[in-house]
Amino acid sequence: MSDAVAGVTSTGSKRPEALFGGPVSGTPRAMVRSSGCRVWDADGREYQDFIMALGAVALGYAHPAVTEAAVQAVRDGGVGPLPPVLEEEVARELHALIPWVEQVRFLKTGAEAMAAAVRLARIVTGREAVLGCGYHGWLDWSQGPEAPGVPAGTRALYAELPFNDAEKARELIRRAGDTLAAVVFEPVILAPPDPEWLAVLRDETTRTGAVLIADEIKTIGRLAIGGGAERFGFRPDLVVMAKAIANGFPLAAVGGRRELMAAVTRTWISSTLATEWVSLAAARATLRVMVDRGVPAQLGRLGTRLLAGLGELATGHPGIVRAAVGLPEMCCLEFHEPAAGAALAVEAARRGVLFKRSAYNFVSLAHDQAGIDGALGVLDESLRAIGRSG
Repeated sequence: MSDAVAGVTSTGSKRPEALFGGPVSGTPRAMVRSSGCRVWDADGREYQDFIMALGAVALGYAHPAVTEAAVQAVRDGGVGPLPPVLEEEVARELHALIPWVEQVRFLKTGAEAMAAAVRLARIVTGREAVLGCGYHGWLDWSQGPEAPGVPAGTRALYAELPFNDAEKARELIRRAGDTLAAVVFEPVILAPPDPEWLAVLRDETTRTGAVLIADEIKTIGRLAIGGGAERFGFRPDLVVMAKAIANGFPLAAVGGRRELMAAVTRTWISSTLATEWVSLAAARATLRVMVDRGVPAQLGRLGTRLLAGLGELATGHPGIVRAAVGLPEMCCLEFHEPAAGAALAVEAARRGVLFKRSAYNFVSLAHDQAGIDGALGVLDESLRAIGRSG
C-alpha cells in the first residue's frame, strides 16, 4: 500500500496493528467491496466479516432498502442551502421509537455528538467537570491525564468512573459535587450493566444536579431499537446515537428532554454537512427495516449462537483463551496474552474470516446460523494452529 495516508488509514481501528498486531503476510490491508456480511480485499479474496464496520452495520452491507434510499437522495441532490424535510421526519421517527428522546440534534460522528452532549450539560449546569465510563471518542474533552496534545486544563476536567462499581460511582459523584456537569457512560462494557450501578448513576446525578448522558453509539438499534436504555430500563437525561442508526452511513445524534436540548440556542453546535440528506435517507430506511424485521431480536438470536460457540472455544482451548465475554449482540474472546488474540485474528483471516481480537465482534441481519457455525469452525482450527506453533 501507498504511504500517502498518515498512519496508514484515517480510521485507527482499521490499521493492521489494531486488527492483526501489525502488517502480517496473508492478511488483508485494504478492501474494494462489501455486501451482506462479506467483504472482498484488494486482491479479490472474500471474507465473512464479524467486525461489521466496527459495529456500524446491523442490517448487512449494501442492504437493498438502505442503498435504494441513499441513491435516491443522491439523485435528489444530497445537500443544499436549506434544512431538508428529512431532518424533521427522521427526528420525529426517532422520538416515536424512543419516546424519552423528545428532541434531537444531528451530527456526523459519535465523537462529535458526544462532545455536543457534554457541551449541553455544561451550558445547562454552569459546571465543567465530567466523569466518564467507557470510550467516548478522540476529542479533547474525554482524554485522560496522559493524552499528548491535549491541554492540561482540559484533561483536568475529566476523570474515569469504573463500570459496574456502584459504591465507587457514588463516592466519585459525591466527591465532585457541585463541580460536576455530567456523568457519561456506556451501558455495556464486556458485560451487561448492574441494576444497582445504573440506579446509583441515576440517583446521584439527580441529587447533585448533574446531567446523565448515555453513550449508546454502539448499542442503539442493536440491543433494542432504543439501545441499552430500552433493554435495561434506565432513563438518561441525554442519549448519544450513531453507528447502526444509518447502517454505516455517517450520521449521529444527541437527543433527550426538550428543556435540555433547548440549550443548543445558548451555544454553537453546528456542522456544514450535518443535514446532508443521503445519511438521513439511509437512517429513515434503516429504522423502518429494524422495526419491520424485528432486527434487534434477530441479532439476539444469531448472537446467542455466536457467543455460545465462543464459550465452547474458551472451554476447548483454556491455555490460550481466558473467556468469552460480552452480550450476544456484541461479544469477543479474552486471551491470556494479547499476542494470542492477534495470532487468532491472523489465522482466521488467512482462512477467510475477519474476527476482531478485542471488543467487539458483531452479527448482522445478513449473517445466518450456517455461516456462524462455519466461522466457529474456522476459529477452532485457527486456535489449534496457534496451539501447535506455541
